Amino acid sequence: MATFRFLPLGFLLSCHSHGSVPMAAAVSRRFRDLLTRRLMTPTHPGLRLSLRPMGSSAPDEASTTALDHNYESLLVIPVQKHVLHVQLNRPDKRNAMNKAFWSEMVECFNKIAQDTNCRAVVISGAGKMFTAGIDFLDVASNLLQPQGDDAARISWKLCKLITRYQETFSVIEKCPKPVIAAIHGGCIGGGVDLITACDIRYCAQDAYFQVKEVDVGLAADVGTLQRLPKVIGNQSLVRELAFTARKMMADEALGSGLVSRVFPDKEVMLDAAFALAAEISSKSPVAVQSTKVNLLYSRDHSVAESLNYVATWNMSMLQTKDIVKSVQATMEKKELKSVTFSKL
Repeated sequence: MATFRFLPLGFLLSCHSHGSVPMAAAVSRRFRDLLTRRLMTPTHPGLRLSLRPMGSSAPDEASTTALDHNYESLLVIPVQKHVLHVQLNRPDKRNAMNKAFWSEMVECFNKIAQDTNCRAVVISGAGKMFTAGIDFLDVASNLLQPQGDDAARISWKLCKLITRYQETFSVIEKCPKPVIAAIHGGCIGGGVDLITACDIRYCAQDAYFQVKEVDVGLAADVGTLQRLPKVIGNQSLVRELAFTARKMMADEALGSGLVSRVFPDKEVMLDAAFALAAEISSKSPVAVQSTKVNLLYSRDHSVAESLNYVATWNMSMLQTKDIVKSVQATMEKKELKSVTFSKL
């Protein structure tokens, strides 16, 4: 790989923004020449790179793999280029989480993780509410009548079942594509487990949240007790919600940091969520997905460990041509959505 040496990026961009300084034009021209040489340099010897002009538009590449998503409890729709909409789709049952849901979410997000066209996801609920949580009528036989010859064997099977259910939401967190939860109406029980595994949470004014498990005689065991304290950072409030199962309304959710924005109704909220997803998807997928990976790592590790991790991560990721394309677009005062980034 050819070496690529240049002045600090902040200095170059600062010079470019002050066109009255004579040096700026010279630096800008020199930097643009370097960018061009870097872009035209093959990543590997003998490999020729075919470049699309920076200002041209790429073909519409709405996620074709959405056609592979065929589920009983979910509906997956490519709403715009690089953005998928995953909808909890049992409106007649208040989107309660039945047996199919627990395996279909894993299949769905594993496919999305491998979808090179998808760069952002919005997840919402069909009908009048986000979700009523676990469909106990449907899953009761698994939870309340586990098979086994003795306590040890029953416990072993229950542990395997709980672990499998935990993966239903952990798969959202593991998916490298940013996931935006768009919540309206009730978000109850398993719904809180789901949204705390998402990256960004928006809600409508009619939304409310309940850690409902204590009302049905159990401790939440698929993510809420592990993620909610880290999402809102208020141990007292987490315990209050988890011990009482009381409703947290939209304004309190905003004030506590559970959601980042509240909207008048579901339609306005979804429009905002799709707009956010589109903005995210216009950025370098290397940059965005690397950011998600490192944010999750830093949440669970010390600052020193996380700095070491990102240094190791970026020693390869900094070699992407996405940096060159992004900087060139900035210097030419172009929007990033005009840049064609390769699939990831």
